[in-house]
Amino acid sequence: MDNKAQEITILMVEDDPGHAALIERNLRRAGIMNELKHFDNGRKVIDHLFGVNGDETGTYSALLILLDLNLPEMDGFQVLHRIKSDERTKLIPIIILTTTDNPKEIERCYELGCNVYVSKPVEYENFAESIRKLGLMLAVVKVP
Repeated sequence: MDNKAQEITILMVEDDPGHAALIERNLRRAGIMNELKHFDNGRKVIDHLFGVNGDETGTYSALLILLDLNLPEMDGFQVLHRIKSDERTKLIPIIILTTTDNPKEIERCYELGCNVYVSKPVEYENFAESIRKLGLMLAVVKVP
């Protein structure tokens, strides 16, 4: 991976600590050594991006977001809508990473602007393998 790719910060929004640890461990195994910031609910990542009052002017480039849908306080749909409807953040790539494989929810995510939708397999080994494959994809992804 080149130095430019190393500069991308990954924001992982996942409320299940076991899933968060598994995701991080398998991304690392796939060679993804980028900074990874973990948020355990939707409100925290929105506060991180926009400030508590929603008026912060932060740095929104060189980010990639891994987003679960089933989150406390503010669900993934709300987070996705908030990020994609703001001029400052609409170009941030968002990968939905969730156990939900309902076609209506998948369609809704794409309509709201997600870039990739990945269903987390229930079985541990399949989940770990999916995350490793995601890591291989992330190694070649370019972000604005």
